[in-house]
Amino acid sequence: MPADDSASDPQAADGDADDPSDETVVQTAAEAAENVVFSRFGRSAVDDLDVTVTFEDGILEVDVYLNAPDASGDPDRVADDAALAARGAVDDLFGE
Repeated sequence: MPADDSASDPQAADGDADDPSDETVVQTAAEAAENVVFSRFGRSAVDDLDVTVTFEDGILEVDVYLNAPDASGDPDRVADDAALAARGAVDDLFGE
């Protein structure tokens, strides 16, 4: 991961200190997605979880890969719900 360089941060350049940093947006989204997965499936039921979040130029992209073959429930549905929760958490950060 690149070092934090506020000179290349568009928010820092614009001087909009009210908006959360890109790092905060990414961390919030990732945590929200993981919370959804682990609220529905025990850690032992999850073989692999990969949450990829990018936030560039005001555009949020969330991808959740979940491999939980022995879980009771639909892993694809949980992955979709996790991605939606991540987006919702970021909307909450921006007060939308």
